[in-house]
Amino acid sequence: MSEPQLTRNMALRIGLASKVFADVSPAEMLGIVGDAVALPLTEKKMTGLSMDKLRSAEGGKLLAMPKETLKEALLILKGKAGIGDVELPPLDAYQDGDMPGSIRIAVASNGAEDFDGHFGSCTRFLIYQMSATELRLIDVRLTADDVEAEDKNKFRAELIRDCQVLYIVSIGGPAAAKVVRADVHPIKHPNGGKAREVLGALSKVIADNPPPWLAKAMGQEAEERIRFRQTS
Repeated sequence: MSEPQLTRNMALRIGLASKVFADVSPAEMLGIVGDAVALPLTEKKMTGLSMDKLRSAEGGKLLAMPKETLKEALLILKGKAGIGDVELPPLDAYQDGDMPGSIRIAVASNGAEDFDGHFGSCTRFLIYQMSATELRLIDVRLTADDVEAEDKNKFRAELIRDCQVLYIVSIGGPAAAKVVRADVHPIKHPNGGKAREVLGALSKVIADNPPPWLAKAMGQEAEERIRFRQTS
């Protein structure tokens, strides 16, 4: 079996990251990244690149670089900035109290209003306010700052703590535990889709017969709260 080849996208990211530094060539940047995560490079390895690994690679070539410069380069290398960034979708007007009996939902996304994100790697959370009759996109929260977080999963869970529900394509057990600890109900929907279409099904549940955990989130009486389930 042949070794994975450096893709055009990875090569472009390495080239762009090198431009962040005044005296680091693309070839040198490739050597630094290769030393940080071990060759051959793969998308999984690039995604797992950390600030500490980047700083200490190649005998500490980047050790003296400012923290913000390193952060900028790291975001580019991980594919979270610098290449074809999708514009943030427009927000709907909303003020607290506008939608009585509504709930707040976070949707893991990588662009536009697409629901296509894994909890640990999505680039943003789309934040919706939803009632039985209305759905509004009220915020978009970027996750890029998790590169500096000591606990990435905890950082992301705190980012959506004001929500009652989280929709994700996938999430690991330890991460799900942190989300639940933040008092957010995670729902896995492996097929993803368009966020508004997927949430449309939940709005029908709200209107017809919300389960106890959802009724409680809406401020209604409920005997129990189910923490975690999977939908197909």
